[in-house]
Amino acid sequence: IDNFIAWYNFDRPQLKLKGMTPIEYRQTYL
Repeated sequence: IDNFIAWYNFDRPQLKLKGMTPIEYRQTYL
C-alpha cells in the first residue's frame, strides 16, 4: 500500500490531467 501511495503521489499530475480517481486510474493502468 505504501508503494501505491508513493506511486500515486508521483503520478498525481497525470491523475488530475485525466480527471480520474486513484482507483479508476489503477484499474485502467493494470
